[in-house]
Amino acid sequence: MDNLQILIQAPVFSIQLLIDGLLIGAVFALAAYGMALVWGVMNIINIAQGEFVILGGFVTFILNQKFGINPLWGVPVSAVALFIVGWGIYRLVIFRVVDRDLFISILATFGISILLQQLMNQLFGADIQNSNPGLDTQYLFDGDVAVAEIKILGCVIALAVGAVLVLFLRKSRMGQAIRATAQNARAARIMGINTDRVYAMTYGINAALCGAAGSLVVMMWVIHPFIGLIYTVRSFMIVVVAGLGNLAGVAVAGLGLGVAENFAGFILGAEFQAAFVFSLLVVILLWRNFRLSRQRKYLK
Repeated sequence: MDNLQILIQAPVFSIQLLIDGLLIGAVFALAAYGMALVWGVMNIINIAQGEFVILGGFVTFILNQKFGINPLWGVPVSAVALFIVGWGIYRLVIFRVVDRDLFISILATFGISILLQQLMNQLFGADIQNSNPGLDTQYLFDGDVAVAEIKILGCVIALAVGAVLVLFLRKSRMGQAIRATAQNARAARIMGINTDRVYAMTYGINAALCGAAGSLVVMMWVIHPFIGLIYTVRSFMIVVVAGLGNLAGVAVAGLGLGVAENFAGFILGAEFQAAFVFSLLVVILLWRNFRLSRQRKYLK
């Protein structure tokens, strides 16, 4: 509780945590956009979400370390590379579990996550990795608050991608096909929509969003092959809070999670930050279950 007393006595620390939390929360939301899309359109909870994020980070890391390319260019490259990976995984595995029981899809994507972890471990090693984008730090409030420029840029990219995704879903023919399939896949097939292609595109877009998020993660923090689970849990929490098909809600929930996690990490200690995320997930699931049970009682 000593750290809580510090926040009370020095409000500038609260401002620092708030700003950092909002900026990193936008990156959490970027990965959650894809989970909301896959869950809403394909009725699949993608347990491999975090592994896609970490794989995108490794793509950026390799571009920087092996080819000397600035990691900022890794954002679009990772997105394209992960789109191809996502499309391939759909064609190999996911198409077999679409329209099946939700539990089967969870088992399938859990297997994919384990496979990706082991492949990344073999290809890139288990060491912690990071890429330096070469950006500076901005100082606010007479130098009392430090904000890394990569976090500002990451927040801008995440929010911009969210806006582009909304426009894509509303204006493009594929976006309209995705929305129609999400509403009623059988009716979409009757109307001539190739739902298999829609599902492949949806899963590829999800992987691309994760790839872009992972590219930002490797520049902000560190990655290793076995850290993906925490990003899966974060994405799942954000989608559960925001609701399916609510991309604006996903952005808001992501920002809120970033702030909550930042304050919890400071007050409880960094070693308890992951435990806070998992505990918060349990609380959210209990809260959602309570709300649903009340709605069922009201309908009766």
